Amino acid sequence: MTLKYLIQKEFLQIRRNAFLPRLIIVFPIVMMCVMPWVMSMEVKNIVVSVVDNDHSTRSQQLVHSIEASKYFIFNGQKPTYQAALKEIEKSETDIVLVIPPHYSRDLTLGRQPQVLIAANAVNGTKGGIGSAYLSQIVTTSALPSTEAIISEISTLILYNKHLNYKVFMIPALFAMVMMLMCGFLPTLNIVGEKEAGTIEQINVTPVSKRTFILAKLIPYWLIALFIITICLLLSWLIYGITCQGPIWLVFALAMSVALFWSSFGLIISNYSDTMQQAIFVIWFFVVTMLLLSGLFTPTRSMPSWAYATTYINPMHYFVEAIRTVFVRGGGLQSVGHQLLALLAIGSVMAFWAVKSYKKNR
Repeated sequence: MTLKYLIQKEFLQIRRNAFLPRLIIVFPIVMMCVMPWVMSMEVKNIVVSVVDNDHSTRSQQLVHSIEASKYFIFNGQKPTYQAALKEIEKSETDIVLVIPPHYSRDLTLGRQPQVLIAANAVNGTKGGIGSAYLSQIVTTSALPSTEAIISEISTLILYNKHLNYKVFMIPALFAMVMMLMCGFLPTLNIVGEKEAGTIEQINVTPVSKRTFILAKLIPYWLIALFIITICLLLSWLIYGITCQGPIWLVFALAMSVALFWSSFGLIISNYSDTMQQAIFVIWFFVVTMLLLSGLFTPTRSMPSWAYATTYINPMHYFVEAIRTVFVRGGGLQSVGHQLLALLAIGSVMAFWAVKSYKKNR
């Protein structure tokens, strides 16, 4: 019965706060409605300038191929390479294509003309991928026979058949919403009561530390269930994207990561004296775990010492598992070890949260 009344107290505190109920509802809605449109690693709208030193029919065909591509914005033909380079320095052009003299004649004679592609690689991803796109167009235009070869090659895409980047990013947004909502709110809980002075009233009661911490955790587990339900509904209603695997497994993974973050947030709250201190500490761990989780970049691309941190990073297990279930349709056998790792790390954090709470009787 004591636990029941403590949980009621937590929900009363949340309801009486003018900001928190709105945040719990609005935050996942905004994340799901806005972020899938803007969080895309696909490179488009690359500005290209062309320097045509050949002025032949063949070179103009190459220019028209670039104009017709959906990935490029054609910035016109420039008289010299130096003039085009100045536009790169002013960030008015991303890539310059220089067609050499006698381009058409060399192709007719079976030679390989040297076409120059100069890319602004301040943004390495944009410069590298843009150059690859442009090189493919140049190769195809220079060797029309390759089109017949390419047509004989068939590609079988097993998952995400339309290469829709939203399918890849929506599970990542689940991870971000769960991390921020179930991490920050518990972090501010106990430290907020410390600043208000109400924590002393609990400290003088016979309520055990285990019951007190459990009453702090359960509301955020219920909030996690609400948030993941909202995210799944919005994914279906707005984007028509549904989970390919068992829905119950998505909820199981969500509750496992909620166990970790709510416990971890309470640990930081136990050791912090002010809200400012707690916010800075939780923000440090959120950013670090997020960047090392493989949410945006493959973890195998990291140095070996950075990759080793993924073994103790619960967000890495969650991101990998939620994408396996949501996109690939994997079952319990596919994500069993990630789920066990999340439960193990979360249980350790929950035990630490109980032990770290200082209660004076």
